[in-house]
Amino acid sequence: MNILLIGNGAREHAIAEAIMRSRHNPVLLAYMKTNNPGIAAIAEKSGGTVAIGDYGDLPKIVGCAQAHGVKLAVIGPEDPLADGVADALKKVGIPTVGPKKKLAQLESSKWFARNLLDRNDIPGNPWWRHFTDKGALAKCVRELFANNIPLVLKPDGLTGGKGVMVQNDHFTSTDQAIALAEEMFEYHQIVLVEEKLEGEEFSLQCLTDGKTVVATPPVQDHKRRLNGDQGLNTGGMGSYSCADHLLPFLTPEELNQALNIVRKTVRAVSTGDFPYRGIIYGGFMLTASGVKLIEFNVRFGDPEAMNILPLLKTDFVDICLAIVNGTLDKLNVQFENLATVCKYVVPVNYGMPVNQHVPTESNLIRIGNLGEATLYHSLIYSDETGLHMTSSRAVAVLGTSPDLAEAERIAEKAVQAIKEMLPTARTSARPR
Repeated sequence: MNILLIGNGAREHAIAEAIMRSRHNPVLLAYMKTNNPGIAAIAEKSGGTVAIGDYGDLPKIVGCAQAHGVKLAVIGPEDPLADGVADALKKVGIPTVGPKKKLAQLESSKWFARNLLDRNDIPGNPWWRHFTDKGALAKCVRELFANNIPLVLKPDGLTGGKGVMVQNDHFTSTDQAIALAEEMFEYHQIVLVEEKLEGEEFSLQCLTDGKTVVATPPVQDHKRRLNGDQGLNTGGMGSYSCADHLLPFLTPEELNQALNIVRKTVRAVSTGDFPYRGIIYGGFMLTASGVKLIEFNVRFGDPEAMNILPLLKTDFVDICLAIVNGTLDKLNVQFENLATVCKYVVPVNYGMPVNQHVPTESNLIRIGNLGEATLYHSLIYSDETGLHMTSSRAVAVLGTSPDLAEAERIAEKAVQAIKEMLPTARTSARPR
């Protein structure tokens, strides 16, 4: 079966591996914005190929899929979903794992998601307001500060996981908050103000065909650059899951609260001829007053996908076919009872403001003996001198074991085997 995979990150590397474990003898066409050497190697080994292009170039994506006789498409990142790639592929008869553009607003518009929950009496929303006027937002911020109510600022749109501004992390005063909100208004028509939630954050990635919602094991993501939850907030430095398919702070009842929110949301957005078919992933906070929704995503998480996909006992392509055919209720989706720990290797300057960058001599890395860990390529490129980091997350390693502490040991040992190398000569190579 010829399968199209769109995306070029470590998440898509994990998806590619899951596809290739299938009994359907998949041939992979990888459509990427920049070349991921790990995904490219999988595609070529399968007898498939790689296409490089923009995620918003719908004619090129559709043309590539048709030229290679694609029978199924899987969309990894949020950008192509927000651009309507699923709509374009479905229009020419290519079944696609990923919601259409209208439903992808669950991620691309935070106002859409919050409003949907309120209109349909779905639990999980914190206190929130949306603003299109700078003056009205500034008045709200001043009132919240005057009443000692911590807040969060969110632009209405895709920001690559780095657009949310949190009190005491990104600002500490009324004036700083208003200044950040005014910057958001330069690029977004709507800015949201929400109460700051306190508690333990977790990710629940679910599979759905618009009728049935199947939860995967919950994952906790860690975004801070440094050990001990210190340092700047980033796009995600690593994540873990537990062998009992819970988390140390999470009960089955609390997990079911989150799953109930996802199920009601899928029911609210799906209609008979317009179902939500793909992945829906809720970022949740377990608070003193129960489970609250931080945000929805309309695809697998990164790094959370690396924790979940290797645990699948069920054929991933069978899952994808059940999603696009509306038959997920007939499939018994199962996962191994193993713990996982994922850790990212990133450049020294990752997540730091430009004015705080540390001078570096090299972006070349050498990968030694990873032991029992699995390696996933992210935003990395290769040339005749080896593998090079760019400005973002480079590679991820995954440790897996029945014991969480042992899974962490496996991942950490692999991290220590990845070294930055000093250059022996200057190179002008750039990402392809």
